[in-house]
Amino acid sequence: MTTAPIRTERFPVSTGLRGLAAIAALGLSLGLGACNTDSVETTGSIGDVGAPASAARRDLDGLAEAYKANPGDPRAAFRYARALRATDQTNQASAVLQQAALRNPKDTVILGAYGKSLVEAGRYREALEVLSNAHTPANPDWRILSAEGSASAQLGDQARAQGFYEAALKIRPNEPSLLSNLGLSYALSRNLDRAEETMRLAGSLPGADAKVRANLALVLGLRGRYDEAEAVLRQDMGPQEAAANIASLRRMAASPNRFKDGIARAQRG
Repeated sequence: MTTAPIRTERFPVSTGLRGLAAIAALGLSLGLGACNTDSVETTGSIGDVGAPASAARRDLDGLAEAYKANPGDPRAAFRYARALRATDQTNQASAVLQQAALRNPKDTVILGAYGKSLVEAGRYREALEVLSNAHTPANPDWRILSAEGSASAQLGDQARAQGFYEAALKIRPNEPSLLSNLGLSYALSRNLDRAEETMRLAGSLPGADAKVRANLALVLGLRGRYDEAEAVLRQDMGPQEAAANIASLRRMAASPNRFKDGIARAQRG
């Protein structure tokens, strides 16, 4: 799915609210980690960013040669960009995706990947323009809709963001990552009742992971229910780590702007 850095989502599950916010920032709003497949035909995902790092390092030189031999080949560009991203060479990955999009302006896989890189770079208006061409109303892609939701949320248009997430959920019902991002959007629009309800549903579903649960903890922290938030975090970390994160969450809650920024980072994924 998805010229701009592609953020690598590698954060430690520890170290104060840098840990908690980092876990939340791992939220799957862009669906980048959701496509655990090597098929480059799958909805424009740039691929799983965790598991393939060692393989990407091993294969990088060969992928680079294949790309340089035929830079107009969108699949070669896609694979090379994915390997660059997995090895933290995010600027280079973005440049490859940009060139691939210019050479293949109707390739929805490349457009989706490029659009997502723009979201991750904070270039939200450009991202929405690119992503709108990465699928069609007749054949919508839930991951592209999710990326459009993320871009809209970052622009402050929560109603539009929620519309994108709800449309994505019609295609992919009960997808924890979508529900989690919808819940964050409700939180950003100050609808904490719906935020908590949606986040709890996301956390209860098969496939919910530490990222989703961290987002639930953020919402519970917004409501001042720190004991519950800590209990949620303890599902994925030790007592000391959870307590440290909650202490940081309390400090963040004392600064509304910092708390809002933390939720916004989680929305960006």
